[in-house]
Amino acid sequence: MVIRYLEILEAIAETGTFTSAAKKLYITQSAVSHAVAELEKQTGTALFERLPKGAALTRCGVFLLEESRNILTACRNLDRRINHLEEETPVQIVSSITIASFLLTDILCKLKKSSPNSSFTVQVTSANAAIEILQRGNADLAFWEGAAPKGNFHTIFLGSYKLRAACAPDFLLPVQAISPSQLCRYPLLLREQGSAIRDTFDHTLALANQKADPIWESVNSLALIKAAEAGLGITILPEKLLSDSLLLKKLRLIDLENMEMENQMLAFFHKDKYITKPLQILIDQLKHKNPCCSF
Repeated sequence: MVIRYLEILEAIAETGTFTSAAKKLYITQSAVSHAVAELEKQTGTALFERLPKGAALTRCGVFLLEESRNILTACRNLDRRINHLEEETPVQIVSSITIASFLLTDILCKLKKSSPNSSFTVQVTSANAAIEILQRGNADLAFWEGAAPKGNFHTIFLGSYKLRAACAPDFLLPVQAISPSQLCRYPLLLREQGSAIRDTFDHTLALANQKADPIWESVNSLALIKAAEAGLGITILPEKLLSDSLLLKKLRLIDLENMEMENQMLAFFHKDKYITKPLQILIDQLKHKNPCCSF
């Protein structure tokens, strides 16, 4: 089925003659006759009654034209939009859970403000899964925590956050700072393995020849905060995520001995990636805020 044939069918129905349809579409009458002949060959039936003063659709012709309306409308809409496909194509974003929790919303709100026609989709997952999704080509841009990933990537530094240990105010602990070995003897409420927060914590413990054995693991930081507020154990999370509970005195920070933990926050994309206009706007916004990016 040729779309042009359906346009010719429509033009004949609207003008009433093959000649008038040819003039309307700026084609020859023989091209109109050829199109009708091809359509009638494909459908196996007459589509027009050839009358002395023109042509009228048969019942089969009316049915075909009605079925064609949506197709023709969709094609005309696409034709009007085809020069704006880049602007209308969503930027596909994958983000680690922590960045999505307290950074990504602000970034995307500023994007919509500076470029109202830009659109995006967001998939929130663990840090390790985020890079895998980008490597498979299922995302345009990834937001990631930790050391810069190895590979053929452009990287933009977005800032960093400190990890802190926290517990309920009445949770029994010694007054002095807690060593890594002491910390591991308490009930721990931790993010899941594969998350950037957990990787950093496990790496810090490994340097002290220690290993965590948590009583609670979760992809949801809020669930860990609530468990810590209830006095179930000690959680290790970004201080920014703990701030509300600390302010309300539902949690208190714990001093740790020789355990400084910090994660970088990064945005990155493939160096060979085709950059659409909306993606370039987002990249420029991130670079402007953080000029020390690795380009």
